[in-house]
Amino acid sequence: MSNPKSEALFARGRKVLIEGVSSASRGPAAFGTTPRYMSHGQGARLYDVDGREYIDWMMAFGALPLGHAHPVIVETVAREVARGTHFATALEVEVEVAEMLVRLLPHVDKVRFANTGTEAAMGAFRLARGHTGRRKIIKFEGHYHGWWDAVLVNTNPYPPTLLGHPNDPIRIPDSSGIPEEAWKDTIVVRWNDFDALERAMALHGRDAACVVTEGVMSNMGVIPPKPGYLQRMQDLCREHGALFYLDETVTGFRLAAGGCAELYGLNPDIVTYGKALGGGLPMAMIGGRDEIMAGLEWGKVLHFGTHNAGRLALHVTRVMLETMLADDQAGFRRIKNLGKAMADEIRKVAKHSNRHRLICQNVNSMFQIFFTEADEIADYRDFCRHVDRVKFRDFAVRLMDKGVYMNPSATLHSLSSVVHTEADITATADAIAAVLEEMP
Repeated sequence: MSNPKSEALFARGRKVLIEGVSSASRGPAAFGTTPRYMSHGQGARLYDVDGREYIDWMMAFGALPLGHAHPVIVETVAREVARGTHFATALEVEVEVAEMLVRLLPHVDKVRFANTGTEAAMGAFRLARGHTGRRKIIKFEGHYHGWWDAVLVNTNPYPPTLLGHPNDPIRIPDSSGIPEEAWKDTIVVRWNDFDALERAMALHGRDAACVVTEGVMSNMGVIPPKPGYLQRMQDLCREHGALFYLDETVTGFRLAAGGCAELYGLNPDIVTYGKALGGGLPMAMIGGRDEIMAGLEWGKVLHFGTHNAGRLALHVTRVMLETMLADDQAGFRRIKNLGKAMADEIRKVAKHSNRHRLICQNVNSMFQIFFTEADEIADYRDFCRHVDRVKFRDFAVRLMDKGVYMNPSATLHSLSSVVHTEADITATADAIAAVLEEMP
C-alpha cells in the first residue's frame, strides 16, 4: 500500500536523522522498508500522516496502560504545564508518588526516580556493586536491561552456531564501541534452565553483586518463566549473598499492580521500573530495601540527573496509578482480561489456518505471535532456532495495511490497554485471518 506522506518524511528524515528516526526499533531495521510516521493518537487508535487509522497494540512499547490521550492525563498535563515544566528542585508530588509506590510494592522501602529504564538499570547495577563490594553481574541470554555497555551482550538474536554450548554461552557484544573490559565481569547464562542456573551460581555466585532477570522474558516476544524458576533464582541469590535484581521495566504496571514480583510471589532486593510508570512521559525508578537503597545516600553510590523526577511525569504517574488502582484495581483486571482474550482469539485463528504455522504466547496483558514449527518458545535459543522473523515482519506490515498496528519486530510484543474493546479484538482477529490467507 502506498504511503506517500510517510515516504516523503522518510526521504527528508534520512538526510538529518540516522535511518530517518531516533531509535532503530522505529525505522527500517524493524520495518524493512519505509516506517509509518504517526500524526496523533486517541484511545486505542493511532493515526498516520497519510490519514490512516490503526488499532494500536504496541502502545508505545507498553508505556500507555491508559491508551492515547486519556482524559485524566490530558487534563493533568494541561493544568500542570501552565504551572511550569521543570524545576530540578525537591517537589511535593515527588514525595506523594514515592509514598504510593512504597505502599503498593511490599519489597520496596525507598525509591529513587530516573528518566528511562536504561538509566535506572545503570544505577541499580552500580548500587548492587557498591552494596556487596563484588563486581560480577549474572544476566541471561536474550534479556535486555538497557543499552549500557556492561549488559549489552547476547540481547539480539544470533545464528545458533554462534551461541556456544548452553553450559558456557559465548558472550557476544551487541554493538561496536563496547570494549571487552566493559563486559569482562558479566556472566551470561541460559534462561529457564534450572541446571544452567545452579551451575552458574556454584561457579560465580560468591563473586556476583547481583543476578538480574526480567520476570517475563520480554525482549524475545513473550516467554514466561517455568514454574518455580524465579523462586529458585531468588533462593540461590540468598544462599550466595548476591542481590536478586528483578527488572520490571517492561512488566511493571502491565502484568499486575505489583508486577512480576506479585504475579510470581517474589521478594527481590532491587527492582527497576520504566515504560508504563510514566503513563507516556519519561519516568523510571530504582526501588529496594532500606539497607540497600541507603547506598545512594550522600553520593556513596553516585546517581545524579537534572531531569530526574520531572514534575510533569510525576503528576502523570500519580494519575495513572490512581486510575489503574481505582475500584479495587479494575484497570489491571481489564488489561489482563483483554490481553488474554486477544491471545485466545489469535490461537483460534491460528488453529484454522491451513497455510501458516504460528503460535501465540501471552502473560496477562502481554502477547506475541511466533511463526514457528515449535509448540513453544521457552528461551532465547528456541527463539534463535525456531522463529521466522522475516515472515513475522511481512505479516505485521500487511496487518498495518488492514488497520492493525503491531511492531514488525518479532523480538517485541503487543499489549492491551484499558481503552481497547472486545470489538477491537474481533476486528484484529479478522484482520489476522485475512492476512494469513494473503501471505505467500
